[in-house]
Order: sequence, then structure tokens, then C-alpha cells
Amino acid sequence: MTKSTYKRPDGREYDETRKVEAEVGIIKNADGSAMFSFGGSKAIAAVYGPRQLHPQHMQDPEQCVLRCIYDMLPFSVPERKRPGPARRSVEISYMTKKALEPVLHLKSFPNTVIDVYIMILQADASTRCAGINAASMALANAGLSMNELVTSVSTGKIGDAIVVDLCKEEEDYKIKKDGIEIKAATDIPLAFLSRSGKISLIQLDGNIKPEELKEAIALGKKAAEKITQVQIQALKKVNED
Repeated sequence: MTKSTYKRPDGREYDETRKVEAEVGIIKNADGSAMFSFGGSKAIAAVYGPRQLHPQHMQDPEQCVLRCIYDMLPFSVPERKRPGPARRSVEISYMTKKALEPVLHLKSFPNTVIDVYIMILQADASTRCAGINAASMALANAGLSMNELVTSVSTGKIGDAIVVDLCKEEEDYKIKKDGIEIKAATDIPLAFLSRSGKISLIQLDGNIKPEELKEAIALGKKAAEKITQVQIQALKKVNED
């Protein structure tokens, strides 16, 4: 682990996530649903399908179409967000779809669609990661055939420290250089497949050296293994109930 004098604002160790919570089966009218949170970031996901896709020209005769819709509630952030999807929401929706597709047996349901709706109730960084975790559990709760779960967590570089699960204060971390404040945080959202350990999502916002990126990915994978167990326990609990 990188040696650094950087101290995290909430007192966590570099390899320590915020408090993680998960719950499954929270929306009765959905085919599958779940909630997942990292500290102050909370996401809920609802799954509907597989069901017939309309209009017909959008159907794929070879496999099911997976649609993911990510958005944040207006009151999820300190400054009220304008209702409706923004460019960021569209981008995260697309990346979430790509992160989830590898674990689903989409060829089993041609001409159909699976809709995954992800809503952020509270935002304090890592919302796309919380959303992917909630969506993965919701898909499993819907009884869909899956090879494994998808587990997502952010890592990053704050100053010269490599850390896991950035909070908003860390995402906005700045240093003074020549009297000017500049951003000194690199955010790296990651998603791992729970059994194979393969990466289904990696994004990078900022600057980082190749050897530091390897360290950040290794740190994320270790954290993801622990988060997967939380997801599994939530799924087991709803089945027991």
C-alpha cells in the first residue's frame, strides 16, 4: 500500500469502505428489487421482465435486450437537481448495462426486454457503484439465470494515497500549486464478477501512474470480495423470509 501522510476526512483506513448496507425485495410490484448503500450514498433498483418488447422493430430475435435507466432524485444532492435524465445519467445508464450484461443469459429470452430502473435516493459519491450493486441483487431477486453477481466499488488516488470508496469530500479534494487550487483526486469506478474476478467496468477520471492503477485495482478487488458477501447475505435473508 502506498505510504502517505494523507488522512481521510472520516478517519477510515485507505482500504476501508464506508458502512455498507443491502436489502432485497423492497418493491413488491417489481419482479425483483434491492437497496444498496455506501455510507451516505443510497441506491434502489427495480427489475421488470423479461417481457415482450414493443415496438416490435426494437426486438432482437437472438437475445433479450437489457435496458438500464439510472437517475438521481432531485433531493438526493445538497443543491436540488433538475428533474429528468441528464448527460451524466445517460452515460452511467450505458456503463451500468455493460457492467451487468456479462452475467446474464440474455440469449434465453429472444424478442424480450429486461428493464432495470436505478434511482439514487442520497448522493455522497460512488453512486454508480451503489447503483450497480443494487441492480445486480435486484436481477438475482427477480429469479433471472445469472452466472455470478456483479460487485462494484470505487478506488482512487487522493494526493499521493491510493484509497477505496471515495466520499464526496475526497472526490473534490484540491491542493494549492503556485497559489492556485487544482483538483488532486482521481476517481476509478470498478465492477468485478463475483466468481471469476473479471472486471466488467473500469472508468478513470483524473491522472494516475500505471503502477498506481494496478494497486488501485487490487485494492478494489479485495474490497469487492467483502461487498459480495454482503450482497449474498441480503439475498439469502429474503429467501429465508
